[in-house]
Amino acid sequence: MGRTDDSLIALRRIVRATELFGREIRQTTGVTASQFRVLQIIAENGFATAKTISTRMQVSQGTVTSVVDKLVRDGLALRHKSEQDRRQINIVLTDAGSKILKDAPDPLQQRFVRKFAAMEDWEQAMVVASLERVAAMLDAKDLDASPILDTGEIYPQE
Repeated sequence: MGRTDDSLIALRRIVRATELFGREIRQTTGVTASQFRVLQIIAENGFATAKTISTRMQVSQGTVTSVVDKLVRDGLALRHKSEQDRRQINIVLTDAGSKILKDAPDPLQQRFVRKFAAMEDWEQAMVVASLERVAAMLDAKDLDASPILDTGEIYPQE
């Protein structure tokens, strides 16, 4: 087996790990990896606006609205008017939304972030350059993508 096969196997392992995590998070929490990330962003400060979530996830506000609608419908989040600016709508977690975050398995993305942060600067640069090169080789360099390890729904930025 040559380097070409080794590289394809490594790519398949990455895709497979992402798929398996998406399935695991869905089975244990009932939410998708993207919905889970929205819950995490809301929990960071106790509330978030659609614009904040949109910026952090690099998706359109319309996409965030759709995800939040599902979370509200499922009783995991609520919308409240801001007391500082009545035009602003804050999204907050319900007890059920907080419980999902507490009970969920360690997110694949967090594992990557922890291990990536522990690498030397030159190693991080090498990994980023290699991944960007692979994306270009797959003609995927210019595809819209948010920094979420998920193979589920695609949420393009408008």
